[in-house]
Amino acid sequence: MSMKKVGVIGTGFIGLAHIDALRRTKNVEISVLCDTENVKEKAALYHIPHAFTDYQDMMNQIPLDAVHICTPNHTHFPIAMCAINHGIHIICEKPFTTNVDEAEKLAAAVKETNIAAGVNLHNRFYPMTNEMKRQIDQGKTGEIIAVTGGYVQDWLQFETDFNWRLLSKNSGLTRIVGDIGSHWIDLAQYVTGLKITEVMAEFNCVYPERIFTDKDGNQKRIAVDTEDMAAILLRFENGALGSCFVSSMQAGRKNKTFLTVAGKKCALTWDSEDSNNLEIGFREQPNRIITKDPNLLSAPAAALSGYPGGHVEGFPDAFKNHFQHFYDSMDHPDMIREYATFSDGLQEMRVIEAIFESSKTRRWVKVN
Repeated sequence: MSMKKVGVIGTGFIGLAHIDALRRTKNVEISVLCDTENVKEKAALYHIPHAFTDYQDMMNQIPLDAVHICTPNHTHFPIAMCAINHGIHIICEKPFTTNVDEAEKLAAAVKETNIAAGVNLHNRFYPMTNEMKRQIDQGKTGEIIAVTGGYVQDWLQFETDFNWRLLSKNSGLTRIVGDIGSHWIDLAQYVTGLKITEVMAEFNCVYPERIFTDKDGNQKRIAVDTEDMAAILLRFENGALGSCFVSSMQAGRKNKTFLTVAGKKCALTWDSEDSNNLEIGFREQPNRIITKDPNLLSAPAAALSGYPGGHVEGFPDAFKNHFQHFYDSMDHPDMIREYATFSDGLQEMRVIEAIFESSKTRRWVKVN
């Protein structure tokens, strides 16, 4: 396997999570960081040899195999297109783009190349979500009849909480649906193997204005044009019904993704706050909990277990698993791709666009 030289664009919370995971990924070397602020200091801190403030200059001057795009949503499209034009492989943060038009252009551009291009929908790469998928694939649940759950946080609960995501010029069509709902939508479709075909959604913006405090302590009120929460009804391609609730204002929930897939034989439930367990629910026998232990899991799920049973793995490990799979697939073109591709990102953006349209029209909307 060849050593891959990688650039990370964006060094906020999620960019640093990428750096941490890449340091644990075999045959990968971070060659350069790119950010508009304090990038030289961060490069020195992480012993990364090169630092740029402009991604175009970075791609023009540094030979790279891949870039990780960890920047605000509205910048994903131009950065990804620049990478495609340079023949550079891509891992892009979610949401893939701000709208379907951008997603269609990127997916089409990648199809004309040999570039590996993925979206960081990392929940696919927990051992127990993978086990969930394998049990469904093996028919253990029986025919799927319902898919329910959500993704809730509380970091934007107060009127004084402010972030760039609150403004649609930065986040795109939706805020909470694109930011965290995208994870749930992808996971639901991935583990079931079923596409969402129709949606109905209700949005709520709790604070039409929020209070922004600058670095000097000065405050001003800023109008908010995105949703704080969304309640979504879903219909899947086999006729199964679903529901998903997403919110950044649910007190006490820091980062909880939860998913139940109900079949005619049993139901499977996974919760990111208890990520090493998978619950199997039955009607006529006691429920069971499978705890992460590579000796007890299907082969694909066991392969994602970096440690023996009893050693907890979580968010950083799912990132590492995703990146390892992505870079391994570059060396082995015949590998089955488990990561979310740009085509998957496009399909999900079509679901998100339908959710947005439904929130405006207050009716069921088919996914194009």
